[in-house]
Amino acid sequence: MPSDLAKKKAAKKKEAAKARQRSKKPEEMNGEAEQPDAQPNGAESNGVASLTKELDEFELAKTEARAVTGVLASHPNSTDVHISSLSLTFHGQELLADTSLELNSGRRYGLIGLNGTGKSMLLSAIGHREVPIPEHIDIYHLTREMAPSDKTALQCVMEVDEQRIMLEKEAERLAHEDSECEKLMELYERLEELDADKAEVRASRILHGLGFTTAMQQKKLKDFSGGWRMRVALARRSSNRKFKRILVLISHSQDFLNGVCTNIIHLHQRKLKYYTGNYDQYVKTREELEENQMKRFNWEQDQIAHMKNYIARFGHGSAKLARQAQSKEKTLQKMVASGLTEKVVNDKPYIYKNLEFGIDLDTRVALVGPNGAGKSTLLKLLMGELLPSDGMIRKHSHVKIGRYHQHLTEQLELDLSPLEYMMKCFPEIKEKEEMRKIIGRYGLTGKQQVSPIRNLSDGQKCRVCFAWLAWQNPHMLFLDEPTNHLDIETIDALAEAVNEFDGGMMLVSHDFRLIQQVAQEIWVCENQAITKWNRDILAYKEHLKSKIEKQTHDI
Repeated sequence: MPSDLAKKKAAKKKEAAKARQRSKKPEEMNGEAEQPDAQPNGAESNGVASLTKELDEFELAKTEARAVTGVLASHPNSTDVHISSLSLTFHGQELLADTSLELNSGRRYGLIGLNGTGKSMLLSAIGHREVPIPEHIDIYHLTREMAPSDKTALQCVMEVDEQRIMLEKEAERLAHEDSECEKLMELYERLEELDADKAEVRASRILHGLGFTTAMQQKKLKDFSGGWRMRVALARRSSNRKFKRILVLISHSQDFLNGVCTNIIHLHQRKLKYYTGNYDQYVKTREELEENQMKRFNWEQDQIAHMKNYIARFGHGSAKLARQAQSKEKTLQKMVASGLTEKVVNDKPYIYKNLEFGIDLDTRVALVGPNGAGKSTLLKLLMGELLPSDGMIRKHSHVKIGRYHQHLTEQLELDLSPLEYMMKCFPEIKEKEEMRKIIGRYGLTGKQQVSPIRNLSDGQKCRVCFAWLAWQNPHMLFLDEPTNHLDIETIDALAEAVNEFDGGMMLVSHDFRLIQQVAQEIWVCENQAITKWNRDILAYKEHLKSKIEKQTHDI
């Protein structure tokens, strides 16, 4: 900050604080915060503007169909938000009923719950100030991903610091105008938040925390899916390392929630329930609470059954027994009147139920079963890309997992050659000839190594991914349908590479040829369970054949 601004800041700040009365609307805040993204360059502008208009109309329609009630319970000047008796309905459907919203300054909340329970609707209601949040608390509601562009993810986060220059110039101009103390105060606060020192390191660290590898940080925004561009938008908003405000986010990534959140809010049965800690701590705490709740519930039900049985048997017996029966009936009535413990109701639906297993660096297992049984879902759960409805997935803090899936080729930079891409991803390899040898091990030779990746066949693109994946030196490999675009020779080469790999492996595949070569165990995923198949894959193939023939015969 220029020295003349620093001198005037102290004198202006006290006066500005008294005069400042914020009346900024949410939409004004949104426009200020994301101004660099508001006008995409090039021919995309009209399309993006049209889409934005449609989204605005859709948001307006949702707002008009929503009804929210609640009472401010915190002090009007507090930086915390406490709302009591909060209810939320949408098209007449009650999503929240007489619950409390409690958000404390400096905490980062992960809002979780089943799809359709009202998580996004709640954030939208907060963003539109339909709940009684004090006017001095600004709200930024991130609802859209960044527009596609040629900027890299890292550039998009770093450019937020470029606002500092503009803000400094504006603050210098306003410092000489006494009538602008309110706006000057806002500029001073924003300048404090924007620290350009070590911008690249800070931006890279934020992106890494959101799941971006070093290679992905250099990838153009237009090559990301909407979900990843949403994470870039979030990274831009999180680029202030002194973030002391309230953050509420919705995510289905266990690793993301563990790395970001200080608290968890669980939307369950139209109530908001609060847990201290990240997602793993939430699971542990919830398990303990539900275990105690079920113990209490079972004890109460046993007592009720015992008293009802006694009353039924002796209520019309001798005078002594009848008096005892009447006493038990009064006790029962008091228990009911004071409120009985509710039975634990778990979130539904389940793809798997009551799974318990472990894997290590000696694991060589193939997951088989019908489509839709949850084979790929299991890998995503183990990776932390999805959250379990109940229970916990414990992963060693130092284990490194490499996962191949059918969409992995989408992260390749198509304008680069395989050689250029690998040299960029692994800059520690200085010699091109050394990298050529590495790539050559995966069946890419000669001109294939120096041709743009976009000119390669699907199978050749897969080989680039295998080279990239293997050179990360993971401890475990998760392979999800790796043979979709491979010929028989390449499948055999993949099998040889997997067998030489010194680590654990989980494979999802319908390719019996590959399974037969690399799997030491077969796990069948079916009927919400995983069952170990005690014979080889060929026997399982015959089992499937017999099953299909029987079904055909029955028809």
